[in-house]
Amino acid sequence: QVQLVESGGGLVQAGGSLRLSCAASGSVDSINSMGWYRQAPGKQRELVAIITSGGATNYEDSVRGRFTISRDNTKNTVRLQMNSLKPEDTAVYYCWAERSRGNTKMKHWGQGTQVTVSS
Repeated sequence: QVQLVESGGGLVQAGGSLRLSCAASGSVDSINSMGWYRQAPGKQRELVAIITSGGATNYEDSVRGRFTISRDNTKNTVRLQMNSLKPEDTAVYYCWAERSRGNTKMKHWGQGTQVTVSS
């Protein structure tokens, strides 16, 4: 099993910055990709950014160029640096991890951290 604990988040003004962190524990050796999803009120959960164990990254179009995802495999952490924040970024942000068990992919989720961007 993998446990994910987020930290960071909070209330910032538009144009400001926040850094989210996520610490993984448990069966961390089998983790492949990690990333961040977010869910705004009344909307479906959407992918924000992902990073593989090899360092390859991908971003949702609306955050590309503003957000940066990074990973420290030694410390089993993933971070999301968010710059130039917009009110549209307001959401609960969830840490996500994917691990392999044989030929099966297992998904794990953190509890989420609130990010609120005021206009």
